[in-house]
Amino acid sequence: MPADLQLMLADIEAKYEERASTPAFDRLYPNEDRFGHMFSVLHKLLNNHFESINDRARSTRHYWAEPSRDFLALIDEVHADLYALKRAGIDVELVRPYEEAIERCQPWLSQSGGSTVPDDFEPIEVLKYEQVFTRPTESVRLPNNPELQKLTMVGEGAHAHVYWYTDPTYDRKVAVKRAKRDISERDLTRFRREFDVMKNLCFPYVVEVYRYDEARNEYRMEFCEETLRAYVTKRNEVLTFATRKRIALQFLYGLNYIHSQRLLHRDISLQNVLLKVYDGGAVLVKLSDFGLVKDIDSDFTRTQTELKGTILDPQLESLAAYTVTNEMYAIGFVLSFIFSGRQRLVQEDGALGRIVRKCTHHDTGERYTCVLELISDVEALVATPTDVPA
Repeated sequence: MPADLQLMLADIEAKYEERASTPAFDRLYPNEDRFGHMFSVLHKLLNNHFESINDRARSTRHYWAEPSRDFLALIDEVHADLYALKRAGIDVELVRPYEEAIERCQPWLSQSGGSTVPDDFEPIEVLKYEQVFTRPTESVRLPNNPELQKLTMVGEGAHAHVYWYTDPTYDRKVAVKRAKRDISERDLTRFRREFDVMKNLCFPYVVEVYRYDEARNEYRMEFCEETLRAYVTKRNEVLTFATRKRIALQFLYGLNYIHSQRLLHRDISLQNVLLKVYDGGAVLVKLSDFGLVKDIDSDFTRTQTELKGTILDPQLESLAAYTVTNEMYAIGFVLSFIFSGRQRLVQEDGALGRIVRKCTHHDTGERYTCVLELISDVEALVATPTDVPA
């Protein structure tokens, strides 16, 4: 860390060390070795103001001059110091209810003469037993559980990070997909729609999602140990033909279900196919990342001029024109990888080569027209002396 940032952090620590907190607030930040006292001090000061304002709203509706000035100064201090921490790479957030409370108070707070509390002012919910300063990249809050759960990052996309934590109630890993803070409104709308689509899907080979958090723009989903890319790459020398075939069929069963729901994935890739890995070597394929999903029956798309996606059909001119036959190209690429372990289309003769060539034919009219037809051909595949790990 640059010397100037180190000095800035040292000054912030020193400033708050000179100010008193109480055990009631200190206990809320036990894992914050360096800035826990700062958070405790600020939490206490905010609560004091919120409680006083609630009291004034019920009585005289007048917040005195000196407390008004102090509260305005505190608001500036909170925002300035959190921004300073962010500059130093320490991401801290004030919880949304408190941000909203500040936003509701600022318009009527005055620097002189006291402040008049509006007649329609709703009381502020004062939080005494949970953190109001959180480290969003390192923790997650669970419903009905005041303790923050530690997050571990496992992946990152263009618009979101993926983490996991251990649910204390069930002692199971759960994944969290969180939109990046600088995400555009357009991509945030797509991110929320991804959750809504997946919430309505129910199939063994599609990732299950559980809950959307509006405040943090994140949702929970079942945890999967590996991506298809990582799983095959690490085991390519030992994977049997039978295992590859089971993985390929699960992948296709999942896609057939999605298409039966009148949806096109539009972003099939080696990263978006996940695997749950069980003791003994059993695996379960899970399709994920539905950010570009399209309703087959709709001509509307928000990406008419953008060709997004990892494995793009060379014959595709725009995502607006995307059909099942374009999806087949990515499907063929993934099947080729599953059976060969190579990230290029297999060219060998034989049944597998014919399947891959039919999926990716330059003439889309020669491709498979539905996944069921493709499943039938993959189910008929049998191991041959050449079907050895690549």
